[in-house]
Amino acid sequence: MLTVQARVKGVEAAVKLPWRVSIVGFMANPRVLQGDPEAVRETFRALTSDSYFDIIEVQPLPEEAWSIAKSIADQRGVEIALGLQPYVLTRGVNPSALNEDVRRKSVATILEEVRKARERGVTKVAFCSGPDPGPADRGAAMDALVKSLKEVSAAAQKLGVTVILETFDRDWDRKQLIGPIAEAVKVAEQVREEYGNFGLLWDLSHGPLLNESPSVLKAAKDYLVHVHIGCAKRLPDGRLVDWHPGFYRPGAVNGVEEVKELLRVLLELGYRGTIGFEVKPEEGQHWLEPVMSAKGVLYTAFSQLAESW
Repeated sequence: MLTVQARVKGVEAAVKLPWRVSIVGFMANPRVLQGDPEAVRETFRALTSDSYFDIIEVQPLPEEAWSIAKSIADQRGVEIALGLQPYVLTRGVNPSALNEDVRRKSVATILEEVRKARERGVTKVAFCSGPDPGPADRGAAMDALVKSLKEVSAAAQKLGVTVILETFDRDWDRKQLIGPIAEAVKVAEQVREEYGNFGLLWDLSHGPLLNESPSVLKAAKDYLVHVHIGCAKRLPDGRLVDWHPGFYRPGAVNGVEEVKELLRVLLELGYRGTIGFEVKPEEGQHWLEPVMSAKGVLYTAFSQLAESW
């Protein structure tokens, strides 16, 4: 729970952030991505002892690591959500595959993780679209993605699980099919025609790579269920990469002003989903450094916003 002290219309006030706050655990401490039980223990102990965080997002964990994570999270009343983005980005899972056999196998993999997650008490599962095949095949890939999302949402709905599609860049680094928010909305419209347990995730880190600012979220108002807060990185040669550095690190794109603008838009939209940090340590940093920096940025952005009311 985040509450800021702010001077609102001349009155000193305590203002509570209206959203639950999450953090991507496998990004905050990259050792978690390896399923290392001791890394999971260290990460969950540190993050759950901080009243800032309501939800920790993790990839599928081996049984031993999962038992550690769940035990600590349950003791502290912190929710765990599942992120399957690493499966799509690094393990060949592709829900928008043009090859039907690949698409079916990808859906089967996602559904297996959804079922396993639900057995573990998880009710939110996120992933991304799969790689962009290029302009000529983009329409067919979109159709394949919608088909996959409907199949996953149909099974997940029976289990009480929310399915979330995250938008990524198409041109710079990850080069995913989805992609611009306008196209994500078109996908969401088709899936929501049949399944109400589907929504979109937009990441402030990806905004610069997509040439999008928070104002684009107005088009996604009815479908937005999760928001990530972090930074893209601009390399010395001018390239933009999706490396999620800590705020105000060299080359980091986004800061207090961008976060404040994001919060302002979310308030205007009446957004009631979750906001979450996605930051990653760079060489020479302790993993908690970018986490603490992100907390300070959110506090500053929200307090400045509150004082402008």
